[in-house]
Amino acid sequence: MEDILRPIYQERASNKDTLGILLIEKRKSESPVTDNLDAILFIVTKNSDVPLFIKQYEYKNQRAALYIASESQMNDWIMNGTNRRTIDWVLNGKVLFDRNEYIDQLKNRLIEFPRQDRIKRIGIEFAKLIRRFKEGKDFYTSNHYLDAFNHVIHALHHLARLSVLENGFHPEVTVWNQVKKIEPAIHRLYEELIVSQEAISKKLELLFLASELLVNKKIQIGSAHLLQVMAEEKREWTFNELITCKEIEPYAIDLGILLEFLIEKQVVSVNKIETKSKGLYHRYYLVQ
Repeated sequence: MEDILRPIYQERASNKDTLGILLIEKRKSESPVTDNLDAILFIVTKNSDVPLFIKQYEYKNQRAALYIASESQMNDWIMNGTNRRTIDWVLNGKVLFDRNEYIDQLKNRLIEFPRQDRIKRIGIEFAKLIRRFKEGKDFYTSNHYLDAFNHVIHALHHLARLSVLENGFHPEVTVWNQVKKIEPAIHRLYEELIVSQEAISKKLELLFLASELLVNKKIQIGSAHLLQVMAEEKREWTFNELITCKEIEPYAIDLGILLEFLIEKQVVSVNKIETKSKGLYHRYYLVQ
């Protein structure tokens, strides 16, 4: 497939904006990593009119796709964990072109996983975890056990990914293999949910109790990014200032429920300032 795609990537390599070109070939008969195509030609550019451009090709029953991503889009995927496949592509793809060692440096960044990158990713996972955990509990108390089960599964996935990140690794698609070695207690909870023959209501009751202990253990590391941003930039924040802050934006959708959880745990406090209407207050958030 590389020979077939050579004219395409050679033309792109001559462009001064092209930073790196990778070839990712299908490894098995079913390959979600390449969308079941035979190959992906992945190009990162310095500047682009659109964050991501995709074009597909076919040649004698072989199928391929060209992905062109801007450097800023690539950074967003890495920082926020919104496209795990690209991490696989960078780490395992064949380098066809590398301007000024851009791809090599990107690989090193992924392998080393700098602390600040990890803290932000952990903050994103923790916010999602709290959302799923609280919503699952709400369904459970309303006797909607199947909906509660679904949310607990997702909550455990976020807890597992958080644990992997905390230990300095990128969560892979096979995250449970990683967690089994890193934090067996979370893996046992997941097995209990899947394998146990208990009635679903009883399983959920026990899991919520055990999960709450694990969630509480993660409060310090899970809230570190949010608290760091809040403490460094200003003393008090309105909710709107927080959700529009660029650093917090990746988990803004879950910020409301996360803040209420941290207030409940006395990690964040609220300063109430009375409005013109007597008895009605503005809420300002600050680090406890």
